Amino acid sequence: MKYLIVGLGNKGDEYTETRHNVGFKVAEKIAEKIETPFKSSNFGLLAEGKHKGRKVFVLKPDTYMNLSGNAVRFWMQKENIPLENVLVITDDLALPFGTLRMKMKGGAGGHNGLRNIEEVLNTGNYTRLRFGISAEFKDGQQVDYVLGKWSEEENEKLPERLDKFANASLSFVFAGVGNTMTAFNGK
Repeated sequence: MKYLIVGLGNKGDEYTETRHNVGFKVAEKIAEKIETPFKSSNFGLLAEGKHKGRKVFVLKPDTYMNLSGNAVRFWMQKENIPLENVLVITDDLALPFGTLRMKMKGGAGGHNGLRNIEEVLNTGNYTRLRFGISAEFKDGQQVDYVLGKWSEEENEKLPERLDKFANASLSFVFAGVGNTMTAFNGK
């Protein structure tokens, strides 16, 4: 069995510590847990390892957030990974900070990275793991907020949340989406 876990984010140092790059942060934590480094590859940085006997590819696309679909499709096709074994990790403004929500399918919810993946794959029937970043911004300030750095309070809580999200991602690989949703959603 092969699995593709995709953490969404934007390449470049200016984005590294922003809310919008939390998908990259979770991907890095997953690679750390399966003890495999990221290497430069097609469409981004790829960590290839195993979790409980299952092959796991962890991808940080270098296509920028809004063009992530090509990277997802490339690795699905190259490694012959079925859609049900794909997990996409992203930020979500609609959820309070650090809230974990996994869903088997759904819409983009206004997220351009998810929208592009759905357009390229021609379906929304893939599992997504949403990391709540809250919506603590004034009208017209959404872009600045999403591309802004974590608050001091968020930074203190971030390591524990990243660990929880990495554990949920690896649970998806071993226990499946239903069991993972039951065990982790809302926690």
